Parts: sequence; C-alpha cells; structure tokens
Amino acid sequence: MNPGPGALLTWIAGDSPVHRAPLWLKYLLLLAVGVLGTVWRTAPVGLGLLALSVALYALAGRRVLRAWPAPLRFWWWILALLGAYQWFFVSPPAAVGLIGCMFALVQLARLLLLTTRTAALLDGLTALATALRIPPARTTLVLALFLRTLPELSASWGRAREAAAARGVKRAPLRTATSLGVTAVARARDAGDAIAARGLLEARRPDEPAP
Repeated sequence: MNPGPGALLTWIAGDSPVHRAPLWLKYLLLLAVGVLGTVWRTAPVGLGLLALSVALYALAGRRVLRAWPAPLRFWWWILALLGAYQWFFVSPPAAVGLIGCMFALVQLARLLLLTTRTAALLDGLTALATALRIPPARTTLVLALFLRTLPELSASWGRAREAAAARGVKRAPLRTATSLGVTAVARARDAGDAIAARGLLEARRPDEPAP
C-alpha cells in the first residue's frame, strides 16, 4: 500500500543525539527557528534553514535522513504554486526565501515527531498545560486523538488510491479527497463523543437554553 501524508509523521526509532535531546530543547529550537523564518523571510535565511534541517536529519540517523524528501511527493505542487507567484509577482529572492523558510519549518516540525515518542509528547503537553492552568486532561486527550487519527487518515488515503488504481484510474483526486473527507468527519465525531463521554466539555449554565 502506498503511504499517505500521515505516514510522514510516524516515529522512527533511534538512539541519535536528536532522539535523546530533551523535549524542551526541541521545542525551544523549533520556536526560535519559527520566529527566524517568519520575521526574516529572506533567501539567505531560507537556504540556511533548509541546510540546518538537512544537517539535523543527518544527525538523527540514516533512516531519518532518508525521510527528509518524502513530503515533496505530496506537497510539491503547493510549493510550486507559491514559488511561481512570488517569483513572477514579487521577486526571485522573495520566492526562494518564502519556499525555503516554509519548507524548512515544516521539516523541523516533522523532525520533532519523527524523533520523539508520542508518550513523551503527551507528557510534555500535560506539563505545559498544567503550568498554564489549562485543563491537562482535555488537552492531552485532544492531542492523543489527533495523533491517533493521522495513521487512520493515511491508511484511508492509501486505500482510496489503490481502489482507484484497481478500476484503471491512475489519478482520482476527487475520489481520494472525498474518501479522506468522509473518514476525517467520522473521526472528528468519534473524538467529540470521546471528549463528551469523559465529561471534558464545558458544562452549560442553568439559564442557558439547550441547543
């Protein structure tokens, strides 16, 4: 089965310095790079961030490095459209800066998920929610449901493509998107039911009319 976009975020086991780095350091680096790539969206910064992402992927190991170009298989057309618009209507350096910064930030966010176990991500989010006085149970459950849904959507993507190929249709973006949309809606309703079943929804005021 051909992997869908959700497979791009699957954890890859390893014992590299990137895998062993504390979660707070990964978040801090991602935040710093995000600010840099958003405020100074120039060609040198974009190319520098791309080089940084490749270096960190290489530091994380060969398996992680081989996963670096994977998003281009699904998102190349988005990058091409944005780059072409910037190139012709703004300037070539602006196009390089925008695409470089945007793709580098996506890659570094992926690196966080590729090198960090889901349990560690949930523990970190719980600690942050507690520090910010946000209900940690609700926050953790929402993130857990989101991370669990990604592989299911990825599998649905692959099944839709295989079904189209079995009918002799090599490319069926409408059918694939429809199947993916139905699965996403179903998972969203399941997530809402799970949150409501655990009593994590805000209680309605006595004087508030029922919906």
